[in-house]
Amino acid sequence: MNAVINQGDSPFIPSCILKDVTLPNGIRLRVAIMGSGEPLLLLHGHPQNHLAWRKIAPELSQRFTVVMPDLRGYGDSDKPEGDTSLYSKKAMAQDIVQLMSALGHERFAFVGHDRGGRVGHRLALDYPEKVDRCVFIDIAPTATMYAKTDKEFATRYFWWFFLIQPAPLPEKMIGNDPAFFLQKHIEGQLKTPGATEPEIFADYLRCYRDPAMIHAACEDYRASATIDLEDDAADSDKRIACPLLLLWGEKGTVGQLYDVVATWQEKADNVSGQALPCGHSPQEEVPEKMLAALMPFLQKPDSA
Repeated sequence: MNAVINQGDSPFIPSCILKDVTLPNGIRLRVAIMGSGEPLLLLHGHPQNHLAWRKIAPELSQRFTVVMPDLRGYGDSDKPEGDTSLYSKKAMAQDIVQLMSALGHERFAFVGHDRGGRVGHRLALDYPEKVDRCVFIDIAPTATMYAKTDKEFATRYFWWFFLIQPAPLPEKMIGNDPAFFLQKHIEGQLKTPGATEPEIFADYLRCYRDPAMIHAACEDYRASATIDLEDDAADSDKRIACPLLLLWGEKGTVGQLYDVVATWQEKADNVSGQALPCGHSPQEEVPEKMLAALMPFLQKPDSA
């Protein structure tokens, strides 16, 4: 039986309630919920937590029931230890389906940024009956990005190759000064000064100082470079069936190195997209422009 425990109001997002939900698979997820209406799931990326959505969730909550979990391994959610398969995107997508079911949502719209988008890719393939429309933010398909790796990509996204090194090498190096690593990572990815407020960075850092989260983040990336690629190859004939909107930062690596729409047309049937004037995190850097691009797609009658 699912255990849902209220944790009170969010100190950072007004009118947002925090809950801990223990899933049938035994994983406990911290989730922030606000608003009313059709369910809308928002999944953050690395190295953030659900607070990545703080600037757009209040507006979205006027139309939707907004559900913002911390992914397995991140924020205040469980960080299971074991083999790397615990952080496969299949396992993380199962978490999300079980979470939404526990909250009474059997079909929902999805928005995923960074790692959250990669979980969403798996979600749309494994549970097509659950997702009525998807938005992926600033990603190309994982397999495509690894297959097309060159010096420029490896230099810009060095952590794709650093975090996957065998434990405990990256864990020890990051753990020596997590504040430095986190600050440099966020500053390098976001191209809008001040987009991450000091109090928000402090909360990201609170979570990132936990050795269990550092290890989980490394395992997330290790899974992407191993089991996730195997799962993608095994399902190479599957395509995302629901409408897919792509948003990316024109100042970021993904937008500059890839034809984002073309990469996803290889994986999905109904694809549209546009660049936004920012770096990796439009929901934090240009929230108004993000909402302007997002809302028409989420409310389109033909996308349900």
